[in-house]
Amino acid sequence: MATIPVLRCCFLPRIHNLNPSTLTLTTRPAPFFLPLKPKPQNGVVVTRMSNHGSSPPATERLISIAAYTLPFFNSLQYGRYLLAQYPNFAVLFDPIVPFLAFYRSIPYSSFVAFFALYLGIVRNPNLPQYVRFNAMQAVTLDVLLVLPLLLQRIFSPGRAGIGFRIMLWSHNAVFIFTLLCFLYSVSSCVLGRTPYLPFVADAASRQI
Repeated sequence: MATIPVLRCCFLPRIHNLNPSTLTLTTRPAPFFLPLKPKPQNGVVVTRMSNHGSSPPATERLISIAAYTLPFFNSLQYGRYLLAQYPNFAVLFDPIVPFLAFYRSIPYSSFVAFFALYLGIVRNPNLPQYVRFNAMQAVTLDVLLVLPLLLQRIFSPGRAGIGFRIMLWSHNAVFIFTLLCFLYSVSSCVLGRTPYLPFVADAASRQI
């Protein structure tokens, strides 16, 4: 059989004493698997390093959390119908009213925050990858929030009818989606993990 030569090679006898009178044999099995060295790629040895148990510093987490406030603040305009319909739900947002008022008191605050994140963090190679990726996700999500407004200006649904209801449902969906993304991202950053937002993470990773 084909396996017999392989077994013979694995169990070759080793001679410890060449004296015929005291000749002893041992059959130690040879190891089937040998440790493989990483193959060099372009002259550099690539090794996988596991970051299990490691977490980014507190400063990187705070910067990442602050980055996600940009799309969250800009998404509140889509939630005005939902918050007006459910006042008890709107009470939960009362603690952020002073921060939102300060944010909107700055002229062109949205554009300033957008370019500050993109040029100051995303395109800054001196910053850690964790901060740059989170900032890019926040910027990408903020860009996507412009699309519903563009569609609204193009189609002009008015203030009544089926067009207005479609606009109302779409605004509520955008607000809830952004709110869930914000809560998920903030909780992940607090725990030191990397959040991966749907429809956003792939586009953000290609830009880093």
